[in-house]
Amino acid sequence: GEVRAVNGVSLEIQRGEIFGLVGETGCGKSVTGLALLRLVPPPGEIVAGRITFNGQDLLSLSEPEMRAIRGARMAMIFQDPAASLNPVFTVGEQIELVIRQHQPVTRKIARQRTLEMLEAVGLPDPSQIARTYPHELSGGMQQRVMIALALASNASLLIADEPTTALDVTIQAQILTLLTQLKESRGLSILLITHNLGVVAETCDRVAVLYVGHVVERGPTRDIFKEMKHPYTQGLLAAIPRPGSHGRPLQAISGSVPSGLAVFPGCPFEPRCAFAMEVCRQGPPPLVGVGEEHYVACYRYSLI
Repeated sequence: GEVRAVNGVSLEIQRGEIFGLVGETGCGKSVTGLALLRLVPPPGEIVAGRITFNGQDLLSLSEPEMRAIRGARMAMIFQDPAASLNPVFTVGEQIELVIRQHQPVTRKIARQRTLEMLEAVGLPDPSQIARTYPHELSGGMQQRVMIALALASNASLLIADEPTTALDVTIQAQILTLLTQLKESRGLSILLITHNLGVVAETCDRVAVLYVGHVVERGPTRDIFKEMKHPYTQGLLAAIPRPGSHGRPLQAISGSVPSGLAVFPGCPFEPRCAFAMEVCRQGPPPLVGVGEEHYVACYRYSLI
C-alpha cells in the first residue's frame, strides 16, 4: 500500500544555526533529510511540496543541476560511517574525489585540501590518515572522516543523520563539540537528526518534534525544554533515565509507533495519548502558536 512517510512537514533552517529534528525510529526523520537532497530511495518519491534552498526550488531542477548542488552546497553525514565509506579506496582518495568533482583544481591542490580537511576535523597526523582504508580506523575516526568528506567542497548546509548513534559516550561528545565548532567557525547551517533529546538540548538552537511524518511541536530549544506542550514531547522527555532514580521503573509512552500503512483521520498520536478527546479522532489538529516561535499541533491548545 501507499505509505506517507513524511506529510506536511514545514521547516525553516536559518544560516549559522543547528536545527534539531527529533522523534522515535520510524517517524520520518531520515526520509526528511534524504528528501532535502532528493535522495529518497525508490520506490519512494516526492509527490508534492517545495524544497527551497537559498531561494531556489530544488524540485524544479534537473538531476545534473541537482548533482552540482548535492555535495557542493548541501551535504549529508549518514548514520553508519562504516557502511557509507567506500572500503576499497583510501580515506584521502575519497575526499580528493569529492573536491575534484565540484571544484576545478589539480590533483596536488585537492590532496592539500584533503589534508587540511582531515586536520580541521581533529584527526591526528592527516597525511597518515589519508593513506589508510576505512576499516583501519575506529568508529569515531570514521565519523570524523565522514564530516570531512561532507565539508570538503565548502557546503553551507550539513544534514547530520544520527551522527553519534554507533559511538560511545565520550566520542559522541567529541563529535557534537566538533559540529558546534564548525558551525561557529564556518557559519555552517546544520540539520541534526536524532532520537536523543539530550543531544538536542546540548547542541540545537531550534527543534522540531516529528511523529509519524508530522511535526507535532516546533520552536526554540530553550522554550520547548522549559515548557513542553505536546503529550508526545512530554513523553519523550519523561522516558529519559535520570540520576538518582535507582529502583524506580522507567517511564514509557504506551503503545508503539504505528505502521506507515495505518490511516488516521484525526491526530496520529491519539491512540497513545492519555489526554485524547473525541475531537482528536475527527481531524488532524492544526499547528498553533503557544509562544514566541513556539508551535504545537494539539487540540488542547487550539480549542482554547
